[in-house]
Amino acid sequence: MIQAENLRKSFGTVYAVNGVSFTAPDGVVTGLLGPNGAGKTTSLRMVYGLMRPDSGTIRVDDCDVVADPVGAQRKLGVLSDMSGLYPRLTSREHIRYFGQLQGVPADELEKRMEKLIEIIDLKSIADRRAGGFSHGERTKVALARALVHNPQNILLDEPTNGLDVMSTRAVREVIRHLKSENRCVVFSSHVMQEVSALCDRIVVIARGRVVAEGSAGELIELSGKTTLEDAFVVLAGPQGEAE
Repeated sequence: MIQAENLRKSFGTVYAVNGVSFTAPDGVVTGLLGPNGAGKTTSLRMVYGLMRPDSGTIRVDDCDVVADPVGAQRKLGVLSDMSGLYPRLTSREHIRYFGQLQGVPADELEKRMEKLIEIIDLKSIADRRAGGFSHGERTKVALARALVHNPQNILLDEPTNGLDVMSTRAVREVIRHLKSENRCVVFSSHVMQEVSALCDRIVVIARGRVVAEGSAGELIELSGKTTLEDAFVVLAGPQGEAE
């Protein structure tokens, strides 16, 4: 479970995040939905310890992220908005390397690596160097890398952005698989179709604040509209500067 309470983060005079709170339970895909610049990525970066909040608290299971960021990171698998692959390493070498960094025992690491290669459909590129990979291939390797230590909590920052249809379907299936294993999945996006297809709970963020939350049906009912897209436009309102 991930719990964020009253998070604030400013850059100069601009508040990128201004009082964001949400809870992401196990066995649920929780979506952070908002326009570009709404504060989604900044919120996630604070959750996984890349940024320190100006104020507020974050807990990953029983671990305080501000007090013990390394301890919290051991409980997290993170797919950020930048894959950051080493061009001379193969897919298999990336997964193995990050498993070693996470302290996964060697015999268990090989089993997990082969399972991830199967689930994420990396067989055709498992032993190719990453330097020539497409955007979709890089994303899938980065996702496998994020999951190799078998984390209970997974953060995905716009994981299907720029992917083709087949890669998008593969990532969606992985997310559904993680949910079936009772993992906590937090999924950031501004794509309505993605959020509607995958998320059980949706937190709408605009101008650095949470403006609504609930299931897709509850948000539609709250807005008085008939589609999630129309509901989002009503609930988010005019988008000012944030991130």
